[in-house]
Amino acid sequence: MAKEKQKNLKKPEKPVKPEKRETAEAAKEVAKKPAENVVLIGRKPVMNYVVACLTFFNAGGNEVVVKARGRAISTAVDTVELLRRAFVKDLGLKNIEIGTEEMIREGGQKSNVSTIEITVGKGKS
Repeated sequence: MAKEKQKNLKKPEKPVKPEKRETAEAAKEVAKKPAENVVLIGRKPVMNYVVACLTFFNAGGNEVVVKARGRAISTAVDTVELLRRAFVKDLGLKNIEIGTEEMIREGGQKSNVSTIEITVGKGKS
């Protein structure tokens, strides 16, 4: 019985190593992209998102993008207002983008969902 199990086990294949040139190019591409400080708003309490934004600012970031869609838009606005009024006094609004995404529901129906992206940064704008 034990011999049968050993026969059924396949030897693991050796991992294929990419060429050095490919990994160097990939590393350069990653280095070119700036680290995005994005907070995606969902169903958690507002203070969770405020703390996430503060974490980005304390890590040395000057801007944070708060993204939300649908019913979470009000939570995104609350998050930014709490940040501005209570936690980061010199926080300014850099940009606000609104839009609509088309979603397909379970029944196959198409529906529109509103989206918002609020970019805030240190220093008044």
